[in-house]
Amino acid sequence: MAATPRFRKNAVEGKAAGARAVQEPGRKHPVDEKLPPLRMFTSGLQHVAAMYAGVVAPPMIVGPAVGLSAKETAFLMGASLFTAGIATLLQTLGFWRIGARLPFVNGVSFAGVTPMIAIGKDRGHDGIAVIFGAIVVAGLLGFVLAPYFCKLVRFFPPVVTGTVITLIGVSLLPVAFNWSQGGNAGADDYGSMTNITMAAVTLVIVLALRKLLRGFLQQIAILLGLVVGTLIAIPAGITDFGALGDAGLIGFPTPFHFGAPRFEIAAIVSMCIVMLVCMTESTADMLALGKIVGRPADERTIEGGLRADTLGSAVSPLFNGFMCSAFAQNIGLVAMTKVRSRFVVAAGGVILVLLGLVPVAASVIALVPLPVLGGAGIVLFGSVAASGIQTLATAALEKGENALIVAAAVGVGLVPIAAPDFYHAFPEDMLVVLDSGISTGCVVAIVLNLAFNHWGREPDAEPEAEVGADAQPKDPMAVPVAH
Repeated sequence: MAATPRFRKNAVEGKAAGARAVQEPGRKHPVDEKLPPLRMFTSGLQHVAAMYAGVVAPPMIVGPAVGLSAKETAFLMGASLFTAGIATLLQTLGFWRIGARLPFVNGVSFAGVTPMIAIGKDRGHDGIAVIFGAIVVAGLLGFVLAPYFCKLVRFFPPVVTGTVITLIGVSLLPVAFNWSQGGNAGADDYGSMTNITMAAVTLVIVLALRKLLRGFLQQIAILLGLVVGTLIAIPAGITDFGALGDAGLIGFPTPFHFGAPRFEIAAIVSMCIVMLVCMTESTADMLALGKIVGRPADERTIEGGLRADTLGSAVSPLFNGFMCSAFAQNIGLVAMTKVRSRFVVAAGGVILVLLGLVPVAASVIALVPLPVLGGAGIVLFGSVAASGIQTLATAALEKGENALIVAAAVGVGLVPIAAPDFYHAFPEDMLVVLDSGISTGCVVAIVLNLAFNHWGREPDAEPEAEVGADAQPKDPMAVPVAH
């Protein structure tokens, strides 16, 4: 890390395109600032609250599918919290050339749920062992590929990054809508007026707190909104205290609890494909977060981030955890609160580790009803989409075919959201990529940007150049692609 990093364009605060603010001598970049302990803890807890449901959902789905008991599934959930904390600490604090050293949250990737179910369905402990073996190999492969994969940053000018960031936010919104309805489509109260009203109340509470509060309290408005929403949900009858009574006081994810990893070629190939998808999404997430915090992610940052992702994934099965990747919902939290310190997210990583070691503490976080989380999620995920739109505003959409690039990429990226069964006739292995609107939209944006803005264009052509007397140097992400 450089001792005196420079501020660059801050998409969240809406500065002019390409504007740069040079850091004052002796002052740390906000990403590297350490906040007072209370602020560090509460802001970190807010990140945990935002991601908790996303971390425990995959083991909650995979466990029963492979034939694990309720107690074993709960063990998987605790292990996932523990390994998410380790992966988050690798990202935020890092060592050597591992870690993006940004406020970057890692957790269990949802992209691997369908392949993992296919690998381990009804095989019990043997199925879990095969899943873990495939994840270890995929993680090690990703670690080796990270120095080469990070060079894709040159293919991410503003027209691409803005499109991908927008798709990240829009793709997450259905998750918030599902939570708002109750989270379980098979439940009798799914989509009930009570659930949706509770989500709406939480949304209003969060917006009101952001409007009325100032300073630190305004920054933790999401956390306060979740607390108030949960308290209101108690008399409404949608707060479940069952997990609190069943949880143990202390628990450790015993290494290889389900047996030593087993290696099967088909499972390894499947999880390697998932790893490539996760690396693509993590690259896009790091570019988005870099713009939001005012420290654009260069190749070295992305390389370190991908190494942390993949190393976390390779180590995770040791403690009975699944593949780790970026959590885009927490990028929305950074964008909304403007708390850019990576040490805040590191505090969240420590909390996750403790939650994995203290099941009863994890169950307290689990008290937050999904409709309450859904109401807050609408704001969080919408903030990510808004950041993408702000980035697109700097992409000179009036130039060349940039508007067409955005239109096509967003259209393709929205297919899995607008028509979830659109690719139902395709081979199942292809669905790992096609069912991710972020991945498909990203690929389309990159290819079209090359086709319209680089291939066959004169070397002096500047499709995204700034115009006007006040034009600033081009965005650092807009690196010309070699012909």
